[in-house]
Amino acid sequence: MFVLAWSAQAMAVQPDLAKRHYESGIQHSKQGAVEEAVRAFKRATELDPGMAEAHYQLGLTLLNGKKSSKEAAAAFRQAVIANPALAGAHYELAQLALNEGNVREAEQGLERVIDLAPRQEQAYLDLAKLYERTHASERAEATYLALLNIDEGHPEALYRLAGLADMRGDSKIAQGYLSRLLRLRPAHADAWYLQGRIAEKNNQLTAAAASYREALRAKPDLIDARFNLAFILRSQGKSAEAAREFLEVIAIKPEHAEAHMNLGLVYTTMHKLDEAEREYEAAVRLNPTLVEAHYNLGVFYELHRKDLPRALAQYRRYRDLGGRDERVDRIVGEAGR
Repeated sequence: MFVLAWSAQAMAVQPDLAKRHYESGIQHSKQGAVEEAVRAFKRATELDPGMAEAHYQLGLTLLNGKKSSKEAAAAFRQAVIANPALAGAHYELAQLALNEGNVREAEQGLERVIDLAPRQEQAYLDLAKLYERTHASERAEATYLALLNIDEGHPEALYRLAGLADMRGDSKIAQGYLSRLLRLRPAHADAWYLQGRIAEKNNQLTAAAASYREALRAKPDLIDARFNLAFILRSQGKSAEAAREFLEVIAIKPEHAEAHMNLGLVYTTMHKLDEAEREYEAAVRLNPTLVEAHYNLGVFYELHRKDLPRALAQYRRYRDLGGRDERVDRIVGEAGR
C-alpha cells in the first residue's frame, strides 16, 4: 500500500515538475539563452511526453537557435502526436518540408493548418505562393481570394492577384486589384511598378511613366522601374531626361549592359559621340552576348566614325549571335567578296 501510494504521488508530481521546466524554458527562450531553454524543454518532455506545447517550443527554440532542423522536425512531430490539433506544429513542419523541397508534404501540411486554424493568414499566403510555384494558378488565385475573405485589404494577396491577372492577359482585373492596393498602401513600390508595366504593354506610355515615377518615389533604387522610365523617355525623344535616368541605373548597377547601350543611343542623338562610344563599348564588354549592343556599336563605327573594319567586326559578331538584318547581311557579304 505504501509503495502504491508513493507511486501515485510521484505520478502527480511529474506533470507539475514538467510544467516548471516548461516555464523555465519559456523564460530562457525570452532571454535568448538557447542552450538552457533546450535543456529545460527536453526535461519537460521527458517528464511529461504528452505535453505537446513543450515539444512545440523545443522545436521552435532549436530552429531559432539554428540547431538541427531534423531534431526540430522530430520535436514538432512529437507535438502533433501529443496534440493532433496543434496548428503551429503542423505549420512548422510544412515550412521545413518546403525548405527541403518536399512540395506535396508542405502543401498537405498547410492545408491541414487552414483546416485547424481557418483564420491563420500566413498559411493561406504560403499555400497560395506554393501553388504559384507549382504553376497551379487557379488554385493560387482561389487561395488568395480566401485570404481576402479574412482580410479584404491584405496587401500581398491583392498584389499577387494582380500579378496572376496580368499573366493571363486580363489587365482590367489586374488594374482593379492594384487600385485597391494603392488606395490602402500609396507607397507600395512594386504595385506602382506593376501598374506601369501593364500600362506600357498597353502602349499607354504617359500613364506608364507616371506609375514608374511613383514607384521610384517610394523606392528610389527600384532599378527596373528606373530603366523602364528611361526607356520610355528615350522613345519620347526626351534625351536629357532619359540620359539622367540611365545614369542613375548605372550608378545603382554599374554592370547593367543594357543601360550602357541605351545611354549610348541617347548620347548619339545628343551628338555626344565620345560619350556614346564609351557606353557602347562598355555594353559589349559587360555582356559580350548582347546582340543589340554589337549591332548598335557597328552602326556607330560605320556612320559616325567612318571606320568600316571595326563596324564589320561588330556586324559579324552580331550575326554570329543570331542577329539578322538585311542591310548588315549585305554589307558583310560585300566585304567578303
